[in-house]
Amino acid sequence: MKKLRKEDIKQEVFDLYDAYAHNRISRRDFVEKLGLYAVGGLTVGSLMSFLMPDYTNTLITNAQDPQLDSKFITYTSEKGGGEIRGLLSKPAEHKEKLGGIVVVHENRGLNPYVEDTARRAALQGFITLAPDALSPLGGYPGNDDEGRAMQRERDRNEMLEDFIAAFEYLKNHEDCNGKVGVVGFCFGGWISNMMAVKVPDLAAAVPFYGGQPQEDIDKINAPLMLHFAGLDERVNAGWPAYEEALKANGKPYEAFVYPDVNHGFHNTSTPRYDEKAAELAWERTMAFFKKHLS
Repeated sequence: MKKLRKEDIKQEVFDLYDAYAHNRISRRDFVEKLGLYAVGGLTVGSLMSFLMPDYTNTLITNAQDPQLDSKFITYTSEKGGGEIRGLLSKPAEHKEKLGGIVVVHENRGLNPYVEDTARRAALQGFITLAPDALSPLGGYPGNDDEGRAMQRERDRNEMLEDFIAAFEYLKNHEDCNGKVGVVGFCFGGWISNMMAVKVPDLAAAVPFYGGQPQEDIDKINAPLMLHFAGLDERVNAGWPAYEEALKANGKPYEAFVYPDVNHGFHNTSTPRYDEKAAELAWERTMAFFKKHLS
């Protein structure tokens, strides 16, 4: 059978996957509705296989890269979930203290894509910490479906405290220069926005397609760089009001909308990935952090 390409898939299928991935429809409903698009030689099974994450062939970094010092650590989140496991990564050799970045996962725990992203940032000269908010429940279970179900069991404000605690851990790390930013994706984008509200000394925040805070925007001190997917109507609906509030309060921000790409366009593991947009957003993000965390 012919190998599926992104171009073969209707936008409605990506929208359907987005609804499923964000818990707006059940797996059963997802499979049932997917059947409407299983035509012309396509099957529900082939569509499912195409849409699901591939963590075997899509990682950009090598966890064993000799240029990296990358290992799992635990830290304490007193206001959140207690003992939290996270991937701490930094260049294997560095002469100066490094800017820190908290890397926040999506709504399914610390999966290989987010670990990969944290290592990528470390290779750019930062010390990064990618926590797993599923730690109190046993950690990321090895697949995203179970991870989503587990993450729904946790209170999101308690998870926010887990990432604020990660900020404090990095800020006080012996290899950190004390300047710490945050980057997050989807749920992690919301966390990034909320950390900008909640953490007065956050040095920079980069939400990728993240939900927006509804209040206390006047408390934001960190410069923001916000990335949006042009086809992401769900998240983008909240941006005009957020932008208006940022402007009204004189808050520094840059915002980029990438046309004709889907929510999750930075995630290398699914066909929503758009290499051109993802690489441009990543280059902008790294330059932004180098400016504000040095």
